Amino acid sequence: MYRESESTPIPPESFELPFEGKLSSDNRWVIMADLIPWKEFESEYSARFSTEMGAPAKSFRMALGALIIKEKLGISDRETVEQIKENPYLQYFIGMSSYSNETPFDASMLVHFRERINAELVNKVK
Repeated sequence: MYRESESTPIPPESFELPFEGKLSSDNRWVIMADLIPWKEFESEYSARFSTEMGAPAKSFRMALGALIIKEKLGISDRETVEQIKENPYLQYFIGMSSYSNETPFDASMLVHFRERINAELVNKVK
């Protein structure tokens, strides 16, 4: 099953924080999120999943965003998930609409993200 609603981009000023702040539009993760054409590749990515079988897949933005965070920061899969859990900018980058103190996925999901997002698709994003 595939949930496209997670991939619907929201403006950074609409991202809900647990305190009375707003994300800064000049943050590097907000800027990079605006540069990547997430929607353009969502259908190609979602076509790889069955709508009848299994748990709903994570969105393309969440999958690719997590892989970009991991590579850009040079960290392990487990550390990637922890960084996302702790950082509202990273949560915004992967397409979440509000801050959560919960991990958005298990570290083992990064293995599946790497399998599903091949180099050809990543090169198209660039």
